[in-house]
Amino acid sequence: MAESRELDWSRHPRVTRAATLLHRGAVIAYPTEGVWGLGCDPMNRVAVMRLLAIKDREPGKGLILIAADYRQLLPLLGTLTPEQQKTFLRPTTTPVTWLAPASHRAPTWITGGRATIAVRITRFPLAVALCRAFGGPLVSTSANPAGRPPARSAMRVRNYFRGKLDDILPGVVGSSDRPSEIRDLVTGSVIRPGGGQ
Repeated sequence: MAESRELDWSRHPRVTRAATLLHRGAVIAYPTEGVWGLGCDPMNRVAVMRLLAIKDREPGKGLILIAADYRQLLPLLGTLTPEQQKTFLRPTTTPVTWLAPASHRAPTWITGGRATIAVRITRFPLAVALCRAFGGPLVSTSANPAGRPPARSAMRVRNYFRGKLDDILPGVVGSSDRPSEIRDLVTGSVIRPGGGQ
């Protein structure tokens, strides 16, 4: 199978189908830069609670969102200084998730009740196409039950979740060897080290 980043996913029927399912409250799995992710509509509380139950993850931990571009994230971000915005948009050699100020529109089931929200502009082609087809940001949490290693193959995803997901997209993960690095946008501190290339 060709790698996810080598195909044109922009009009792929599986991506279109997945976006339709997401609008209906589905929970899906899809490859990302380093590991497989579980995703759903972040504004759909029922879908998010189902995802958390499938993963056996505590709601208070909060969830990462990915987006195709900065514009998709704007409604959920609080006010950023020009320097913070510049930092957020600066290209990085490896995937970086930013812990940024959250707007009043950011759901508590995504932020975990905190004043910050974890967001990443993805450059992974399949994930970009999925966010564009859906029309907004998506939940992106590693595809593994709590306490187990993140899945790096579709087979591991199927073994972990056995019929609990509404769709598993085709493709393979990117070249990062771990989930994305998490940095605090305000302080610049590294919350979670990321994977290398």
